[in-house]
Amino acid sequence: MGEAVVVGAGPTGLWLAAELRLAGVDVTVVERREDRFPHSKGFTIHPRTMEIWASRGIDHLFLDEGRKIPNSHFGLLDQRVDFSALDTPFPHILVLGQPRVEELLERYALDLGVDIRRGHGFAGLTQDAGSVVARVESATGTYPLEADYLVGCDGAASEVRKAAGIAFPGTESTAYTWIADVTLDDPPSVPYFQRNSAAGQALIVPMGNGVHRVGGVNADEDGDDDWTERAGAEELRIRLAAIAGSDFGLRDPLWISRTGSANRLAERYQHGRVLLAGDAAHRIFPVGGLGLNVGLQDAWNLGWKLAATLRGWAPDGLLESYHDERHGAGVALMELVRAQTSLMTDFRPDLLSLRAVLNRAVTDVPAFSSLLAKELSGLAVAYSPGGDAHPLVGHRAPDIRLSDGGGLFSVLAPDRYVLLMASKADAEAASSRTGIAPPPHVLTVVADDPGGARTDWDRLRAALIRPDGHVAWAAWTGDGATLTASAAEAVAAVRR
Repeated sequence: MGEAVVVGAGPTGLWLAAELRLAGVDVTVVERREDRFPHSKGFTIHPRTMEIWASRGIDHLFLDEGRKIPNSHFGLLDQRVDFSALDTPFPHILVLGQPRVEELLERYALDLGVDIRRGHGFAGLTQDAGSVVARVESATGTYPLEADYLVGCDGAASEVRKAAGIAFPGTESTAYTWIADVTLDDPPSVPYFQRNSAAGQALIVPMGNGVHRVGGVNADEDGDDDWTERAGAEELRIRLAAIAGSDFGLRDPLWISRTGSANRLAERYQHGRVLLAGDAAHRIFPVGGLGLNVGLQDAWNLGWKLAATLRGWAPDGLLESYHDERHGAGVALMELVRAQTSLMTDFRPDLLSLRAVLNRAVTDVPAFSSLLAKELSGLAVAYSPGGDAHPLVGHRAPDIRLSDGGGLFSVLAPDRYVLLMASKADAEAASSRTGIAPPPHVLTVVADDPGGARTDWDRLRAALIRPDGHVAWAAWTGDGATLTASAAEAVAAVRR
C-alpha cells in the first residue's frame, strides 16, 4: 500500500506530489491524459507563487524563461496596479505559459522520485477508517491503487470530488469571456495590451514563438453554447475590432475557448481520507491567473500537513486545519473574483462610472493601490488562529535576512518548522535545552534584522515559522515570553 495518491498532473497535482516526496512520502500521480494539454489555460505567475518556488530553490527555472511585468490588473481597469513596492524578492508578475510551467514542475517531481502515470484515469474510490482505494483505468485494464490518502487535483469537473460525495455549490454563468492563441501580423507595441470600451474589453499578451494570447468580453455576448465549435479567425477579428478598433492582423487561431462566469466552492476540502485541491475545490471566472496560483497555494498548505500526518509528527488537528484555512481562502477568493467579474462583464453606464472612479482611486490613492496589489499577488493571505494569539500568527513571513547572509525562504522545508530568533543568545539558549522531540522537525536560525522597514516585525524577539512560511507562534521584545523553552514545546502548542 502506498502513502498518497494524487489524481491530476496539472500544476496543483504536480506541486503537491513534489512537496510530499520531498518530505519522504511515497506518492503516485495518475493522469488520464497521455500527453500534456498543449495550450496555455493560464500564463500569469504571482509573487507569492514565486516565493513558494524560491522556498524550494527552483524559482530560477521559471525566472529564466518567463517575462517580468511590474504590475497587474484588477478587473481589467485601465489603470494597472503597481507591484514594484511589494515586500517580496519578486515584485512583479511573471508571464509563462502553463504547458511550460507543467513541464518544469513534472521534471522537478520526477527528479524527486514521484511516480507519474500518464494514460491512467481515475474511475472511482472506496474508503474506510484505515485506507482509501482508487480504481484506475489504463490501456492494459483496470486496477486498484490503495493508499493512506487520496487527493483530487483533477480540475473543476473533478471525478474525485463527485466520487467522494462532496457538494460544489455556487453561482451560474451570467457572462462569458473568450480567449484564443493566434498569430498577429500587426501586434500592439506594448507587451501587455488592454482596451476597454462600451463594446467590451480586450487583452493581448505575447506568448512567445510568434503566438499571442487574445481574450475579450463583448457587451453583446449571447451565451451561445456552440460558439467555440463554430468560431474561427473571422469571428475573432470582428470581436476584437469591435472593442479595440483594430484586429491587429489576427489569423491562424491555434486554440479557441470560452468560459462562463460561474463560480463554485467545494463544501468541504476533506472527506475522510479524500482531500481536494486546486480547481477541484474551487471553480472561478478566469481573472488574472488566480486559479493556477491559488491551486499551488492549496498544495503548499496541504503538502507539509499531509506529510507530517503520515510521518507522525503533526500537532493535533493539523490535517483538519487544511480545510479550515484553505476553504476560508476560497471564500475570500470568490469575493475577489466576483468583484472583478462585474467590472469585466457589465457595460451599463453605472458600471462604467464605477470603473472610472476606481481608475482614479488606483492612481490617486496609494493605500488603495497597495491593498489591491497585496490581494492580487497572494501576499495578503493570512490564516486566523482565533483566540488571543500574537498579531503575527497566521500571516506570511517575509524573506527576512539571516545572520549567515541567506534569507528565510532558503531554510524552509516541508518536513520541519523554523524557529527564527532575533538574537544569537536566545538561539543558543533554545538549542541547548534537552528533551526536544523529535529534533529533525525544528531548525533554529538567527535573523540579521527582522524588522528592517517592516513596522510589524521590528519588535520581534522570536517566531516559529511553519513549513509553508506562515507564522505559527511569535513573541515581541519585552513581552515576557520565556524563549528558553524548547522549540518542540512551541510546536506542540500550536494547532496551525
